[in-house]
Amino acid sequence: MEKLQRFLLPRAGEPFDVRMLYLIESERNHHRATWESRTSLSIPARSEVSFQTYFNAFPASYWRRWSQLDSVVLRLEVTGTVRVDVFRSKIDGARIAVEGAVVSNDAIEFELSLQPFEDGGWLWYEITTETDATIANAGWFAPCAPGPQTLPNGEKVGPFEPRVTVGIPTFNRPADAVAALEALASDPEVDAIIDTVIMPDQGNKHPADEPGYAAATAAFGDRFFEFRQGNLGGSGGYSRIMYEALGGVDGDKPAGAKKSPYILYMDDDIAIEPDSVLRALQVARYAKSPILVGGQMLNLQERSHLHTMGEVIGRHDFMWTSAPHVHYDHDFSAHPLSDRGENANPIDARNPKVVTDSIDLHRRIDAEFNGWWMCMIPRVVAEEIGQPLPLFIKWDDAEYGLRARKHGYPTATWPGIAIWHMAWSDKDDAIDWQAYFHLRNRLVVAANYHEGPVDGIIKSMQKATFKHLLCLEYSTVAIQNEAMKDFLAGPDHFFDILETSLPRIAAIRKTYSDAVVLPTAADLPAPSGIPGVPIQDIGGRLAPIKKAVWLAKGLKHSLSKADPKHYEVPQANLAPVEARWFSLSRLDGATVTTADGRGVVYRKRNLEQAKELLNESRRLQKEVAQRFEELKRSYRAAHAEMTSRKAWSEIFEPGEES
Repeated sequence: MEKLQRFLLPRAGEPFDVRMLYLIESERNHHRATWESRTSLSIPARSEVSFQTYFNAFPASYWRRWSQLDSVVLRLEVTGTVRVDVFRSKIDGARIAVEGAVVSNDAIEFELSLQPFEDGGWLWYEITTETDATIANAGWFAPCAPGPQTLPNGEKVGPFEPRVTVGIPTFNRPADAVAALEALASDPEVDAIIDTVIMPDQGNKHPADEPGYAAATAAFGDRFFEFRQGNLGGSGGYSRIMYEALGGVDGDKPAGAKKSPYILYMDDDIAIEPDSVLRALQVARYAKSPILVGGQMLNLQERSHLHTMGEVIGRHDFMWTSAPHVHYDHDFSAHPLSDRGENANPIDARNPKVVTDSIDLHRRIDAEFNGWWMCMIPRVVAEEIGQPLPLFIKWDDAEYGLRARKHGYPTATWPGIAIWHMAWSDKDDAIDWQAYFHLRNRLVVAANYHEGPVDGIIKSMQKATFKHLLCLEYSTVAIQNEAMKDFLAGPDHFFDILETSLPRIAAIRKTYSDAVVLPTAADLPAPSGIPGVPIQDIGGRLAPIKKAVWLAKGLKHSLSKADPKHYEVPQANLAPVEARWFSLSRLDGATVTTADGRGVVYRKRNLEQAKELLNESRRLQKEVAQRFEELKRSYRAAHAEMTSRKAWSEIFEPGEES
């Protein structure tokens, strides 16, 4: 048997909400379970413990859909006398008893069919102790070794050895980069399957200067490779990893000498559960056909929260969104997998906007791509479909998932395989410098994959421009106009601007007050308010009927001339949640706190500037609509060259023979 998923316990000192990702103890227990290692649990007599948890339950529906297996084996070693009960869930979260037995001072195994899991469901076990007992060396196992995999053209490859090259690009996060290396080296089972670690360093604060770097890299010895290069963004960092892992243009570069069957992408600013590496590798090896295996994202700041079960591209506006039957930001401490809500309503009867249970998490979710915070790519896929597009940041991972799928290699975003990453709610990436890359790259990817009318994309762009202008986010509109210009210029210049786009965009933003971060609103005069409106009533949320009223009032105010005194004295100091179109459209000047809470920006209404930006935006949006079919042909014709190792070699190794 091969181990698929280890039984895991929380690290020492983890708070209760994080413990809920690993085990759930009955409220009737008189004493809590204890552990000294992460794989051995001591449970007091007359206690009950459930492992219907994110990291210890088995996502059976995913194994049923994607793997070669018809069954899975649960195995555990018991000291003392306990009853072990195995359960499964249905698509609506209903709990079904499967098998159970009393065991004393022995190992026990259950071979469990994967047949009942076509659309959804998990397997898990629960322990009821008669005496003080210890559970050790537990896990979910495959009853057989992996067999060959079938390529889209019908050919067979593999089976592949359990070996992986891990790539971690880093940019000015030296402490995080060292911590990631330490986490990989800390687990002997994980370390044993790592062929090579590749770290492109794109910043001016180098991990090599960080305490702990020497020890962390020494753990890998000659398996560690660092490459310093200019800031080429995430796509440049991840492309360097793939380029080196595949041995460069000729396949003979030393970082790729071991020819790992798998390449694992990971961000530098994450905390990882090391067993996720082993789990992703086994999923990839046991897949019927080669697939991309995506790790899910837990919130680094609220560590019991799951970002999403899977994402897709909405074809009406070509924007990433949650897959059907998925909600964002699920809190396992409030809603464990067992939570079916008070009424346990069927999924289709639920209000998708009000999530008060965990029913969604029992349905198998089919994603179209996975973020590169953690994603495992089979070597055979990388060799066939090429390098990432030179997009700097944003959409490079989505494009790669769409490309792989087009070639017959789907992406599976896998529960129980996860990292912790900072939440998007603490970033202003929809309005800061990243807004340029959001729009430009979205259009590039749409040109490569969107079919049908472009109307939905244009309407969403028009709506966004209108909203940004009402919110006095002039810098955002200015750089989105630059994004459309660069898209309209065609694909031939993308490598040329890979390293220069960010400085250019940063220079444009400096000319707008809404992009200049000030230390604190306390350094400015106290807000003057709006005559007749209490300051506390300026921001906040509005009911739909009030929004219609305030849209009319906001438009009327926005089209009037601003009072210049509010360029010096703000009318309000708004928190991010209050900085909405229906509040800012009533103001001539206001400070807005940044998403991370570290400073404020001073947004100032300027009618002439808004008109100029709007006119330019409308002209460019019209041109995008008119030329989209032509541009689709251009970008698709250039795609193979833009994703070739030869083209990237001229960026990584300029002047060298290739």
